[in-house]
Parts: sequence; structure tokens; C-alpha cells
Amino acid sequence: MLPADNPDELRVRLLELTSEHRDLDIAIAQLLAVPPQDQLLLGRLKKRKLQLKDRITQIERLLDPDILA
Repeated sequence: MLPADNPDELRVRLLELTSEHRDLDIAIAQLLAVPPQDQLLLGRLKKRKLQLKDRITQIERLLDPDILA
């Protein structure tokens, strides 16, 4: 659930999600660098990263909606 009526809360949530997304990117890279990889963990991290990206995109759209002229 997103607090669509409060842009400040959306910006704070966006920063939190972006930070978590960046941390997952680092964790995935580290996991891939050390063989053998835990494929189940790797899959879970990638799935979570995609979920975060979807939420980030959703919040960005709420903060800066496209207005057709």
C-alpha cells in the first residue's frame, strides 16, 4: 500500500526502496563472485530486486505523473 496523498512520505519510501535495491545488487554480485553459488538464494534475491524495482517505478510515477498536453 502506498500513501499516495503524501508526497513527502512517498519520497522517503522511494529512498528506502532505492537503497534496498542497491544493497541487493551488491549482494547478488558478491554471491556470483564466489563459486559455487546458492542458486535458490540467488533466485530469491533477484526476485526481491525485481519487486523493489516495480515499487520504485510505481512511486516515481505517483510523484511525477505524465501529463498529456
